[in-house]
Amino acid sequence: MRTVLRRKTVLDKTSMPKEIKTAIIFSCLIGLLGAPCLVRAVQIDNPLKHDTFEELVEAVIDFVFWVAVAVVPLMVLVGAFHLLTAGGDPKRVKTGQNFIMYAAIGLAVILFSKGLIAVLKYILGWSETTP
Repeated sequence: MRTVLRRKTVLDKTSMPKEIKTAIIFSCLIGLLGAPCLVRAVQIDNPLKHDTFEELVEAVIDFVFWVAVAVVPLMVLVGAFHLLTAGGDPKRVKTGQNFIMYAAIGLAVILFSKGLIAVLKYILGWSETTP
């Protein structure tokens, strides 16, 4: 006759003592019952410092605008560096021109978008005091 060996699994009734199972169930119940009390006791401040979605979008747009305003002069300087150090190499001259041209186009797009937002606010009658 063959003897079949049975492997113990985690779900097997004999694998864990009854006291440990009771302790686990008890701690889970205490955790579930005590969690709402802890949630009410902890107050989390708004980390975004903006109360409405419109204020948040406006803050993101302002951040992108000021980052772009800071990056454009750097890109112009990089383009000018390429032009000055080209030494007659047409590829480096073209790269420098592209840096300056794309920086100017990017600045124009950013300024146009900021102006477009202001014009749309004026047309729609949205002001800072409107709730």
